[in-house]
Amino acid sequence: MNLAPRHTQLLEDVRARGPQTIEALAERFGVTLQTVRRDVQRLAEAGLLSRFHGGVRLPSSTTENIAYRQRQAMQSDAKRAIARAIAQRVPNGCSLILNIGTTIEAVGHELLRHRGLRVITNNLHIAALMSTNPDCEVIVAGGLVRGADQGIVGEATVDFMRQFKVDIGLIGISGIESDGTLRDFDYREVKVARTIVEQSREVWLAADHSKFNRPAMVELARLDEIDVMFTDAPPPPPFGELMAQGHVECVVADRSDDPA
Repeated sequence: MNLAPRHTQLLEDVRARGPQTIEALAERFGVTLQTVRRDVQRLAEAGLLSRFHGGVRLPSSTTENIAYRQRQAMQSDAKRAIARAIAQRVPNGCSLILNIGTTIEAVGHELLRHRGLRVITNNLHIAALMSTNPDCEVIVAGGLVRGADQGIVGEATVDFMRQFKVDIGLIGISGIESDGTLRDFDYREVKVARTIVEQSREVWLAADHSKFNRPAMVELARLDEIDVMFTDAPPPPPFGELMAQGHVECVVADRSDDPA
């Protein structure tokens, strides 16, 4: 599903305010009830919203992530902005591990003009993309390939990652809870990401603003284990305080430079 600007705004409103009635959404956006019902129906069919009698809310599952193609469409402007900010900080001639996720894939696009990179990844999308850069060496992890998103997971992947110690480990995340835990849905993916954290001299986290207060089942790490967090909006309370206490640098990407 390609999200129209109004669909994105509606999702953001429900995410920020919680469950909403159809009438409240129609008044807030200055459209008819019929228009809101049609928008909600499309978003519900795509799995981005859940309907209840007279209203709508975010899907509440902590056990299953949104489908890969839907995640690609969500927060695309934010992901591009975050990716640009990360690419500006990545020096030529360094080693990186890039893990699974649509935000991390956006970073891969922004690194295509870098030189002398050595990239280790368990993401086949990243591997195919980065291998088009003649100045980049790509090393692909072994393991089980998830058909849903072309991520590579499992014990073989964990063992593979333990061979390396890289300059920068770049990870994405499904949710950041108010106690400072970073969480995801697949315990096999989390074990790989946990290994990336352990095998990196610096750990960078890429997470758009929708990941704050989003629940997920499996704990990956805590905010104070991250060196730099890249996001697209100032973090809401209590996350700014948690990052300050953990000495985590927070980089808020500038979305105004988006060429799109």
